[in-house]
Amino acid sequence: MSDHDDKQPENDPQLADKIKDSARQIWLAGLGAFTKAEEDTGKLFDRLVQEGEQLETRTRGAVEKQIRTVEDRVGEVRERATGTWDRLEHMFDQRVSGALRRLGIHRREEIESLEHRIEALESELARLRGDAEANDEEE
Repeated sequence: MSDHDDKQPENDPQLADKIKDSARQIWLAGLGAFTKAEEDTGKLFDRLVQEGEQLETRTRGAVEKQIRTVEDRVGEVRERATGTWDRLEHMFDQRVSGALRRLGIHRREEIESLEHRIEALESELARLRGDAEANDEEE
């Protein structure tokens, strides 16, 4: 029985050494894989950061371009709206002035002009009266 026990795999010293060597190689391969993965992760992280920066730069440029486009369009719309508003205001003024004229109501400028003419006539009348009074006293 002892011959038979020596041939059992559990009792084979070479087999035990082979298993130990295999286990050690597996362990070392695992450590190597872990180290490689750690190195690759660092490189991958750096590469991802670099790609992110490039994407941010491209995106920022596109966003700024879109902002400029929107600002230009807003400016154009504002100019058109201002022009339209000015035309509308001018039309409104003309129509109100026409309606007031038809009703016999004069514009402020016309009234002020008439006031100046009245003042000039009053001055002239006062001067003429003064001349007439002076002539009456002389006689």
